[in-house]
Amino acid sequence: MPPVALALLLLSTGVAVACDAGRVVGVDDEGRSAGLPGVRVSDGRRIVETGADGRFRGLSGRTAPVFVIKPAGWTLPREGAHPAFWRAPGSRGAACTFTLQAGEADGTLDVAVFADPQTGTEAEVGYYDRRVIEAARAVGPFGLGLMLGDVTNDEPALYPLIDRATARLDTPWLHAPGNHDLDFDAADDVGSTASFRAAYGPETYAWETPQANVLVLDNVIHQPGARPAYVGGLREDQFAFVEAYLAAAPVDRLLVVAAHVPWFDTASAGGPETMRSADRARLFAALQRHPRVLLLTGHRHTQQHVRHDAASGWHGATPLHEYNVGAASGAFWSGAPDAAGIPDATMADGTPNGFATLRIEADGEYRLAWHPARTSDDPATTQAMALHAPRVLRQDAYPAWGVYANVYMGQADTRVEFRVGDGDWTLMRRIERADPRLLLENARDDLADALRGRDRSPEATPSMHLWRGALPTDRDVGEHVVEVRVFDPWQGEQRARTTYRLDRFDDTGRVR
Repeated sequence: MPPVALALLLLSTGVAVACDAGRVVGVDDEGRSAGLPGVRVSDGRRIVETGADGRFRGLSGRTAPVFVIKPAGWTLPREGAHPAFWRAPGSRGAACTFTLQAGEADGTLDVAVFADPQTGTEAEVGYYDRRVIEAARAVGPFGLGLMLGDVTNDEPALYPLIDRATARLDTPWLHAPGNHDLDFDAADDVGSTASFRAAYGPETYAWETPQANVLVLDNVIHQPGARPAYVGGLREDQFAFVEAYLAAAPVDRLLVVAAHVPWFDTASAGGPETMRSADRARLFAALQRHPRVLLLTGHRHTQQHVRHDAASGWHGATPLHEYNVGAASGAFWSGAPDAAGIPDATMADGTPNGFATLRIEADGEYRLAWHPARTSDDPATTQAMALHAPRVLRQDAYPAWGVYANVYMGQADTRVEFRVGDGDWTLMRRIERADPRLLLENARDDLADALRGRDRSPEATPSMHLWRGALPTDRDVGEHVVEVRVFDPWQGEQRARTTYRLDRFDDTGRVR
């Protein structure tokens, strides 16, 4: 029986026999099977290790899933997108045997990283399938998928439907819960992920490959009766697992920590913490022995890179990189629909909806990229950036108008340059303001006599990856080509271009 079906059956029948003992079996390339020693198994709090015969004991599987920490070099059978690495509470007998298959690839690992599909209707699952999954199929194949929470918009009944779409990528997926995956009528935080656990298994666990160790965390703390109803952090039982795992995990690979809520605080001045600082400091202390760590989070429906240092509790030799991934749903599937009826979904910082990829080399080095769900033939809108410039300016006017480049993966130190025609390259200045392209979309919504779609595009907010360069007006009358280049640390030099026109204006009227 597939893990999801087994979980639902056991939850509905109330079986309470613990999977406190079981076995891990390894199958080699020739189909021979034997007990696999030295494999770690956990119930989300304790970690035990299999003996020489592959057997384990001493866990409590009455209320939480029991799962195997997949060791590097091995794979697991899966049902669609679901690898069979966990067993539901109450499993017993043969159900407590995990089967591993030898032969995991040890070269480059390509990982699909999705955040916040946040589908609330079957129609939105269709948008996800037709745009995001199709775009990912064009980029793949992948060796692993990471889903960073908010799989649906408070609609767990949609899990099977979205899972069928995700399974078209033909890769194992690891899921972390988001705040929209919680059962908010639960009496406590543990109970709030019951629906999620029935579908996806444990909410805090680890998975190992030859290139990286992946630590998946439920960092959404349900606060019944409180406002806000949740906060970022970890429970004591989660820390028991995390600290035990990190203390013994190999340090010769990249460590990827996947969760939903950003580890940086996003509260407005004077507001409550969005991430409990004490929990962040404790997690960062546990990460300290690992020389290479990458944090992946979602939740915000915008995109940025954050480098943690002592101010946020990180005391490593170099800043700790957190990539806060943009949303697959963009701005909650809002905006004017295209010819196919799919909403524009541009996020409030001007990032198009889509997904990220993480390429991990055999030596643990990694490269990140953002992939918009839509492609365009417009040279001003590429995979890496989108440009905005005025269409026409007056010749010899004061150069107070600029070309803007929204560099989706831009960071504080990203080098962005522009030139006009075959002129010299000039540095652009990073600014924190709204993307003019989205401001125009806001104006179109404001001026429309009727709704242009089910929901308007979001109000534009300051982008953390926007650059500006002042356009020269001392050139000849006529059209001029503006070229922008970005030096991306992972994808190399990226270019886009647009145009603007200079007109002459005198006492007799405008003359071109």
